[in-house]
Amino acid sequence: MQTKNRHSSSFRDPSGYIFTNQAQVFRQVNPIYFEQYNSLKNSGFYEKLFKAGLLIPHEETEATQAGITLKPENISFFSYPYEWSFNQYKHAALHTLKLQKYCLQNGYSLKDATAFNITYHKGKPVFVDTLSFDFYNEGEPWRAYKQFLMHFFAPLLLAKYYGNDMLKIMLQYIDGVPLDKVAKMLPFKCRFSPVLYTNIYLTAKYDSKYSGDKESSKEKKVNIPKESQIKILDSLYNYIKDLELKEKTEWKDYYSVTNYDADSFAYKKDLIRKWYQGINADKLIDFGGNDGTFSRVLKDLAKEILVTDIDPNAVDQNYVEVLKQKETNILPLVSDLVNPVPGIGLNNTERDSLLDRVKNANYDLAMALALIHHISLTGNVPFDMSAKLFASLTPYLIIEFPDREDSWVDFLLKSKREFKNHFDGYNLADFEKEYSVYFDVLEKQKIPNTHRTMFLLKRK
Repeated sequence: MQTKNRHSSSFRDPSGYIFTNQAQVFRQVNPIYFEQYNSLKNSGFYEKLFKAGLLIPHEETEATQAGITLKPENISFFSYPYEWSFNQYKHAALHTLKLQKYCLQNGYSLKDATAFNITYHKGKPVFVDTLSFDFYNEGEPWRAYKQFLMHFFAPLLLAKYYGNDMLKIMLQYIDGVPLDKVAKMLPFKCRFSPVLYTNIYLTAKYDSKYSGDKESSKEKKVNIPKESQIKILDSLYNYIKDLELKEKTEWKDYYSVTNYDADSFAYKKDLIRKWYQGINADKLIDFGGNDGTFSRVLKDLAKEILVTDIDPNAVDQNYVEVLKQKETNILPLVSDLVNPVPGIGLNNTERDSLLDRVKNANYDLAMALALIHHISLTGNVPFDMSAKLFASLTPYLIIEFPDREDSWVDFLLKSKREFKNHFDGYNLADFEKEYSVYFDVLEKQKIPNTHRTMFLLKRK
């Protein structure tokens, strides 16, 4: 089987790899994994995982002595752990524990528990690595136990005590957060929690003792009965399930303090829906979409909606609504458009940048509502640079421009103090002039009872 289109992230597991062919993703199963694969397939365990929503479904398209080719169900947009809100991260961790418990009960075990094996699909977390399953041998400890702690438990604990931004630590630690560092960072009182002491402090101490010790390979094998392993999984599951994050952020309740009355709010919603239908759009990305209030207006029309926002609590609120309404076409993610996540890992391509993934997803339309004043006045980004950015991402753009009389703009300008006059270029005329270099104006509408103007733009 050819490997020239192997995905840049797929090189760590000798069992197989991901490759692409005409934009379709395939998985190659190498002969070294045939025994496990055939067992998982013939026993019906794969099918059980599909039906339970625990593993991304696949179909077998080719089988030879050289390899087996699988075609997984298409995932429209692949998200990464450092883009998730707290509850998204928590649910991904619980999904992994549930999967491992189900494996043990059926004679298998996960050999990998990296957070990068989970993504969000149809509103929920799903495990995507079809080749991460191995046979369970009675008494053998969970091979991926420490990896789970480093990828899931550690970031969640750090977020609990130091805020949601700690989840971005996975950008730095692509192989998981070292437990000795976590043990030093957690408050002293954590030592008195049996769950934390056992899973963090003792595990970190064990690692420190045997790390780099040549004799450690000669130590006696540890035997942990299946029932005991399930109790450990249940203990972690219950602890993580009850984790809460109490952190106030600036934009979570943004729509309770907006510059819209009921009529202007409804007008804006109707205008967005009208314009969306007018361009026959199918896929939408909403930059700075807060809790998804306005993109949700299109959920019955759009096949896919990606909603990004810098505020993790607003994203979490959006995610909770996705679960509540059972919305399968909306994906909320934490992202700062002025500082989007870069490509990381080997050659900076092992995990793709946000902008590359957006471009590859071929969204028809981007929305940037109540965002340009933050980009321009908080981020100090000139109009021509933001216009160039938006034009590189989607062919159509709905953008809202609050003028200098808007209370939010006035607040941001006053915050510049003695440098306020440096931003005299923030005005409607200069905005239209700079954006007209990259876009044609299809429609322009003033929102009644506000100092805001909506534009429907088409890339030149």
